[in-house]
Amino acid sequence: MMYMHYCKPCHRVHMLNGHKMTCPKCGGSITELRIPYMEYVSMDIDERNAFKSRCADDEQLKELGTTYRMYKYSKWYKELHSQ
Repeated sequence: MMYMHYCKPCHRVHMLNGHKMTCPKCGGSITELRIPYMEYVSMDIDERNAFKSRCADDEQLKELGTTYRMYKYSKWYKELHSQ
């Protein structure tokens, strides 16, 4: 399946297959977005630019982002968030 991700360091929205954690362009950390793939691809260029600018804002990115539910059960995820 295709999932939408946002990379804050390189300011890009990526359509990636699977639940990825690193940016394919810069190697930085990415945020998985809640928006479905089909909803994103049906947007026109102005809507995509507005969405991208919303992702650039930290507060809105928290609202737009999601965590893949199976990560929450993994040992490395629990250790990362317990620090």
